[in-house]
Amino acid sequence: MARKFFVGGNWKCNGTLDEVKKIVAMLNEGAVPSPDVVEVVVSPPFVFLPTVQSSLKSDFQVAAQNCWVKKGGAFTGEVSAEMLANLGVPWVILGHSERRALLGESNEFVGDKVAYALSQGLKVIACVGETLEQRESGSTMEVVAAQTKAIADKISSWDNVVLAYEPVWAIGTGKVASPAQAQEVHLELRKWLQGNVSPQVAEKTRIIYGGSVNGGNCKELGGQADVDGFLVGGASLKPEFIDIIKAAEVKKSA
Repeated sequence: MARKFFVGGNWKCNGTLDEVKKIVAMLNEGAVPSPDVVEVVVSPPFVFLPTVQSSLKSDFQVAAQNCWVKKGGAFTGEVSAEMLANLGVPWVILGHSERRALLGESNEFVGDKVAYALSQGLKVIACVGETLEQRESGSTMEVVAAQTKAIADKISSWDNVVLAYEPVWAIGTGKVASPAQAQEVHLELRKWLQGNVSPQVAEKTRIIYGGSVNGGNCKELGGQADVDGFLVGGASLKPEFIDIIKAAEVKKSA
């Protein structure tokens, strides 16, 4: 079964209103494959979500960069899944390595977040990935399997989950996992889903790669059998994001 290519753009904590409008104009003017070839989701900071959503062409969707772990209430500074659903925001990124490392989000906390967001009708880009020390010690699969298990333990359906493998050592460093390294982990993650969730989930779930993806390396990465797209950081703020979206064509022609 063909899995539709997926490209996410994580704008992180970047942008002014003018800059965001320029990025939206760039996306709206870009010649990209049709939505039946590639699903494109961009993730601006919370404060710009309504602006981007109202001005972005309908070929693209938006995602929040995070949401709270349960129903809203006395949680100053947090944004609830209900609020996002109320705004018509379809996607949310959860478990990003920056939140795990900087804000101490545990595997279990991320699993709870994913489950709650799904329960409120959101679709989730769930991030997993190992640090450089973990890769060098040979524990990559142990780490990403534990992160994935914490999600699998809390959810009953993977229909609205995209799994993003983002090796922490490749995020914002300019270092990128080689196509072979990316394919190896993606294949192992798919095997894990097959053995621990179901063969159907393993076959259907899109596993995307994140970590210094750019216009120069996207085609080779995207051509790997188990790489179903990308979660792009810095390059999603630049014109080369259009080239990265176009990498979906490598799957169409495969």
